[in-house]
This record gives sequence, structure tokens and C-alpha cells, in this order.
Amino acid sequence: MSDLESFRQEIRAWLEANCPPEMRQPVRDDDDIYWGGRKAVFKNDAQKAWFEVCRDKGYTVPSWPKEYGGAGLSAPEAKILRQEMSRINARPPLSSFGIWMLGPALLKFGTEGQKQRFLNEIANGEIRWCQGYSEPGSGSDLVSMQTFGEDKGDHWVVNGQKVWTSYADEADWIFCLVRTDKEDKYKGITFMLFDMASEGCSTKPIKLISGNSPFCETFFDDVKVPKSYGEDIPAYVGEVNRGWDVAKYLLGHEREMISGAGGGERTAAIGAAMKRHAAKTGDEIDPVLRSELAMFDVDALAYTAMGEKFLDEAKAGKAHPAQPNMMKYAGTELNKRRHELMMSAGGSRSLEWESEETGGGKPSRGWLRTKANSIEGGTSEVMLNVISKRILELPGA
Repeated sequence: MSDLESFRQEIRAWLEANCPPEMRQPVRDDDDIYWGGRKAVFKNDAQKAWFEVCRDKGYTVPSWPKEYGGAGLSAPEAKILRQEMSRINARPPLSSFGIWMLGPALLKFGTEGQKQRFLNEIANGEIRWCQGYSEPGSGSDLVSMQTFGEDKGDHWVVNGQKVWTSYADEADWIFCLVRTDKEDKYKGITFMLFDMASEGCSTKPIKLISGNSPFCETFFDDVKVPKSYGEDIPAYVGEVNRGWDVAKYLLGHEREMISGAGGGERTAAIGAAMKRHAAKTGDEIDPVLRSELAMFDVDALAYTAMGEKFLDEAKAGKAHPAQPNMMKYAGTELNKRRHELMMSAGGSRSLEWESEETGGGKPSRGWLRTKANSIEGGTSEVMLNVISKRILELPGA
């Protein structure tokens, strides 16, 4: 314990010396988030400095091995880093589907060549990934997907469509489920990696009721995907026709990401923030609403504790396979409730759509955006079915 306490003091001193004040503020818009990749642009010098100092330290992916761009921190050390960054409200230096989803899959299923290339590119912010899973007719029933890769010997020719592909128009590469055997529903899917700049790849943004959206339709028209990018760097993860094994593993990490596992702004306490806002605007907070805010804060803290417990169990190899489903359900429902309360506290001002005072209708647009939380990454109904069967061991209908 003395070693961990010494590490905590070292982290505190390092953060004080290296985290700019501008990077200790709440995220206000998409430009406040740095995603990396070929098209990346830093919003300001502070964002650039914070990313670079964390990258050089391995803190964009602190628990990854050093040879793959990480810091090689143990599970207790990584937890301390998260806690200390949260204590000063430090923004993540790099956000990435590569970090949250593809990285863990490569660490488990990837070849050494894939790890050396792709994990280092992810950790260094050199590549931005998107996820090609859902299709127009395949959402919760993902194994019904139809995007097909025809085997041409040294490459595949991929044709099909994906939908709800987050940030596909900004991504460099895609990790994509492609059917390579039409005879076997489960053992006929390959988990492919390919460049979004490939001839035949195109995207079309989808606008939501909030007025904007990270989602896209993604089209593959005779896209040529090589079977290898070099020695020990296959263009697929795991085995050909066994991509469903990788896909299932990755879905757990996706659901933890969507739910905000371990806390974060989506599920953080809001009572004190509402109190400060009311003092600034002169608004009165109704006593009943104050009670609801307090109840939310208690649930948010409990959720954060649950997330930390599950992360510790996962690191120790003791996690239940359905825990990500619990986190996904609880986290998304909590986030929807958070925005409902924010709308209630804002009164008629929260209904505004365009003024500078509300940041272009940020409260109302954010509230509308949360309606997708209980659909994306697995619907709440599907999550509850999994929880009832696999954790509560209830009989099926």
C-alpha cells in the first residue's frame, strides 16, 4: 500500500505540473474532444500540449503494455490515475473507438504484428477507427447481417451497407463484420480491418431529431480488401469465418463505453452544478426538484462505485460475462434521467433551440440526443433480457 500511496503522490504532482487549466473544464462541444487520426485538428494549444504530454508518458492508454504505446500500469495504478484525473476534472487526452473497443480485441485476439502496428498507432493518436456492425436489417439480431466479402484469393471484394456508423465520415479505418460464408450463420463472419479511403467506400451522415448526429450510413461497392498488410499483419482479427467470437468480446467493451463505466460526465452528480447555475441566473429550484436531484446524485455515485467494482473484477478475471449489459442498461437510463432533470431545472429556457444564451439549444438538443441511448449498442429491452437470463437465471418466455 505504501508503494501505491507513493504512486498517487507522484501522479498528483505530475498532473499539477502537466494538465493545463483549460483541460480541467467540462466538455462543452465536440471540439473539446480530441479524437486523433489523419484529419485531426487541435482546438487550441492547451489541448495539443495535454495530448502530447500524455502520449509521451503512455497515459492515452495507461494499462496497455509499453511496447504497444501504453504505460504498462498495473490495475491498481491505472485506477489511481483515473481517480486523480477525475479529482481535478481532467479531460481525456484522447478519445478513440480504437482505445475503447478495437484495442482490447486486438490485445486478446490479434497477432503480434497487428499489435505492434495498430495498437501503437491508436495510442499515438495516428489513426481514427469506426465500427461497422449494424445494418439496415440487422441491429439486435446482428448475426443476420448481409454485407458479403467474396474471396478472390489474395483479397476479398466487399459489398453491402452498414448503418448508425458513428463518425464514419471522420474515420481513417473501419473494423467491420463481413459475411464470408453464407452457409453458416455464426461461423461465417470475418472481423475485417480496412481503410475508409479504399475505392468503393462512401458515407452519408444521418441527421437526428436533435439537429445533428455522429451517425452515418456506410456503403461498400466492390471494395477490395487485401488479406494481409504485411508480415504477420492479416487484414482480419482472429480467424476467417470466426469473427463472431471477436465481435461478442468487443460488444462488451462497447457497452461499457456507451454506459460511461466507472463514472464520467454522463453520470456525474449534478446537484451542486444546478445550485451554482441557479445562483448565477437567479432561478429558484423547486423543493421537489431538489429532492429528485439529490436522489439522482446518490444513484450516480452508486453507479460509479459499481463501475469501479466491475472494472476491478474484470482486471482480476472474476467478472461475470453479463456485467457490461448491466452497466449499459443502468448507465444509459441514468443519462436519460440526468437530461430530464436538467430540462426541468432550466424551465422554459431549456426549450430554446438557437440562442447564444443556451449555446444553440444545448439543453434541448442534448435531451433529444439521449433518446438514442437506450437503442445504440443494444436496446434496453435486450439488455434486460440478457440480465434476466444470465444473472437472475429466470426462465425464458
